[in-house]
Amino acid sequence: MAALLAKRRLKNVLLFIPNLLALCLRLLTDKRVPLPERALVAGAVIYALVPLDLIPDMIPFVGQIDDIYLITLTLLRLLERTDPKIVREHWKGGGDVVEFVGSAAVLAAKFLPKAIRRVLTERVELVPGKLDDLKEIPKPLLVARPMPEVESSRQEQ
Repeated sequence: MAALLAKRRLKNVLLFIPNLLALCLRLLTDKRVPLPERALVAGAVIYALVPLDLIPDMIPFVGQIDDIYLITLTLLRLLERTDPKIVREHWKGGGDVVEFVGSAAVLAAKFLPKAIRRVLTERVELVPGKLDDLKEIPKPLLVARPMPEVESSRQEQ
């Protein structure tokens, strides 16, 4: 029952891919978005548009999961590094984009094979305490790099 509900929710999320791509394109033209973040958003858009990627888009439903996951991870990173008001300003879909992006990332992560999820998230870094709206997102979704102080204190023990 829970798996069926999750599939229905993911299907609804996949229908929002055009809205997310439009959001990304609007963010690319906004000068308030830092250049490195715009470059990552552009990369996520290109990844979503190219039909051959980790899970080919020719496979219905499953082929779009990695696209939605990468787009939402990129937007989560953008939300951490810029003011969420900028992203909300460009969102033309319904509801709160910050909540939607977080939920979509969690949901897509549940359907992705662990190996693909690891490939897509291995370079994601969190800025501690930057975005309070995303506290509900499980931490395994976003890989945080260990702080140097923490590692050195662990080695001393």
